[in-house]
Amino acid sequence: MTQEVKEIFAGDPPPPPAALAAKVRTLAPSMTRSMQRVAEAVAHDPAGCAALTVTGLAELTGTSEATVVRTARLLGYPGYRDLRLALAGLAAQQQSGRAPAVTADIAVDDPIADVVAKLAYDEQQTLADTAAALDTVQLGAAVGALAAARRTDVYGVGASGLVAQDLTQKLLRIGLIAHAHNDPHLAVTNAVQLRAKDVAIAITHSGATGDVIEPLRVAFEHGATTIAITGRPDGPVTQYADHILTTSTARESELRPAAMSSRTSQLLVVDCLFIGVAQRTYETAAPALSASYEALAHRHRSTPR
Repeated sequence: MTQEVKEIFAGDPPPPPAALAAKVRTLAPSMTRSMQRVAEAVAHDPAGCAALTVTGLAELTGTSEATVVRTARLLGYPGYRDLRLALAGLAAQQQSGRAPAVTADIAVDDPIADVVAKLAYDEQQTLADTAAALDTVQLGAAVGALAAARRTDVYGVGASGLVAQDLTQKLLRIGLIAHAHNDPHLAVTNAVQLRAKDVAIAITHSGATGDVIEPLRVAFEHGATTIAITGRPDGPVTQYADHILTTSTARESELRPAAMSSRTSQLLVVDCLFIGVAQRTYETAAPALSASYEALAHRHRSTPR
């Protein structure tokens, strides 16, 4: 367990039972292999693990009692007793309404109807996981910073670059100054100009994209408020982030790489940011949004021939 992860989750309230599986999926990549075995066990069989003592779970997973306790704490619980209570609650929820037996493992010969069903279920699960694990205190602080910003720069490359463009377009529609940068050189040269009243946002699923981390670091060092939207709360990008918004993601497969599965959760976070900012700035946002609709209205009307 890294020091960064300890600092990120220190003092957070224990996650509700419904958020446990999302926590496991989000944090598993940052765990040691032995901790991953514990986390996977409690996520896959909450009812069975809830019935075990700390010694029993350690024996089941081939680990130690200390590893079980460390895993519980990393997942957000003060100790193993609290994790067992969450597991019992999760098991009860599952028994009252189990999810359909659909997975995201799309085969090359799957009928298109199966592809639709699998993707739809996978997208729904990713959104639910992201919503359950999203830190609303961090989200509120990020919204406040954006609402008061003189200027907002957003960094992202590849699929995350498309999400960055989506956020800046939304902010522009409500009268805020925002720029999306997918060119790493321009991102850095613009970051140099940011100051204390500005905001810089980095969007990176891996949390390790150098072309995104570099401009965020420059913005951070120049006094801007910095925000990271990432699937890895222990990733390098977070060391330069004042606020961290964690996204969930579906399992990767040959036909569904991380760029696809991460985009859904990133867009949810972006929409939460936008709505929050629009609420905070409603007196100016509403007229600006109305004006932008009116400016484009004629493009959506049919023209007589």
